[in-house]
Amino acid sequence: MCGVFGIFGHPEAANMTYLGLHALQHRGQESAGIVSSDGERLYGHRSMGRVQSGFSPADLATLLGDRAIGHVRYSTAGGSHLRNAQPLGVDYARGSLAVAHNGNLTNHETLRERLEARGSIFQTASDTESIVHLIAISKKEQLRDRVAEALQQVEGAYSLLFLTERELIAVRDPRAIRPLCLGEVPSANGTARVVASEPTAFDLIGARKVRDIAPGEMLIISADGIRSEFPFAPESRKLCIFEHVYFARPDSTIQGVSVYEVRKAFGRRLAAEQPVEPGEGDLVVIPVPDSGVPAAIGFADRARAPFEMGLIRSHYVGRTFIEPQQSIRHFGVRLKLNPNRAAIEGKRVVVVDDSIVRGTTSRKIVKMIRDAGAREVHVRISSPPTRWPCYYGIDTPTRSELIASTHSVDEIRSYLTADSLGYLSLEGLVESVRAIEVREGDAASARPSADSYCHACFSGSYPIPFTPTAPARQLRMVSG
Repeated sequence: MCGVFGIFGHPEAANMTYLGLHALQHRGQESAGIVSSDGERLYGHRSMGRVQSGFSPADLATLLGDRAIGHVRYSTAGGSHLRNAQPLGVDYARGSLAVAHNGNLTNHETLRERLEARGSIFQTASDTESIVHLIAISKKEQLRDRVAEALQQVEGAYSLLFLTERELIAVRDPRAIRPLCLGEVPSANGTARVVASEPTAFDLIGARKVRDIAPGEMLIISADGIRSEFPFAPESRKLCIFEHVYFARPDSTIQGVSVYEVRKAFGRRLAAEQPVEPGEGDLVVIPVPDSGVPAAIGFADRARAPFEMGLIRSHYVGRTFIEPQQSIRHFGVRLKLNPNRAAIEGKRVVVVDDSIVRGTTSRKIVKMIRDAGAREVHVRISSPPTRWPCYYGIDTPTRSELIASTHSVDEIRSYLTADSLGYLSLEGLVESVRAIEVREGDAASARPSADSYCHACFSGSYPIPFTPTAPARQLRMVSG
């Protein structure tokens, strides 16, 4: 998962992009980059690590111009190198081009083999570079036509930003798997256009969200204004439902729906589907912070049990799910969380989390809660069991490493050493999202249908076909 941000027509474009990326930091902490333009040339800076540590005032001062794109990234296995940081920038026969990508191309290896056979030389392990090569070899005159021709040859998930000396192009794949939205902000030059993965990036810079970019839509932003085109064949919408479960910030709206309200609805439905039976002793509901907090609030409300902060998170540690090395994930559990004995000692504890992947983190959390004096520990997960890998831009392991793919719920409960374990059903997950009021645009037309989500990680129903051997190879590549 990555985050992208772009702005056109603001005299402090680089600074605005820096702030926008800071608001999207939760989508990737491995590297960050910004490319800007003054209308004559492109200027770029990329670094490993987080935005704040990677950009000094001196770095930002070198990023000239009133237009820029930026990227925060985490990689799939084996791709933690500066050469893979984005935006990717190239000089080719038609000028300079930079691209920032959120998503993953499922036919990347096939494309790369074909491009290398005709003489293309790859500088990175990123699937995004295939798009750059396809654009470079296109015979079309206009950039928007070259981009469209290139993307008509790729398969998978993409929310993309392209920057040249003259224009900024934003594209969302026809299934709209990854989020992308359009906004505007006042500037000394009039109104600047902004594009971002989530509208929280707009809030920080004082921008107003205009709308979500539609499935298969291409926006061309230049000094002449903004125009919209739809160069791809229509497909069924398949927004990644895991955005609502974990990745998006709770103060975001995804497709007009409040992520915070959705996660509370997950918790309420979870309490109805997987109640904790009455017993002796005081019952408390605690979240695994931060992503489990809204669901725990909803669970506590429905269960009529007190909500407590039984685990205290160190905010100086990043999201362990998106660290690139498994050893860091293991170490990060104790570094990140500490039990609050005053809230859980002697209590029957319901601990609410968003998901279980391998189960190692959840096992450590249960042990910490028991060691802090809890009488019982009941684990509740506000999503279904994660049984299948994601090939559309989320760093999930191979299926054999997903504990729910090889173990029953009771076997997982035993491994966690929990008194009980309950997951939200897939039906409950989808219905909870659909039950929340659409707050933007025409609610009647915007309300998503039950089949408009990708939930392949839970159901194994992949919206984009691929050959059986492709996913294992793709896990060794770097996603945008």
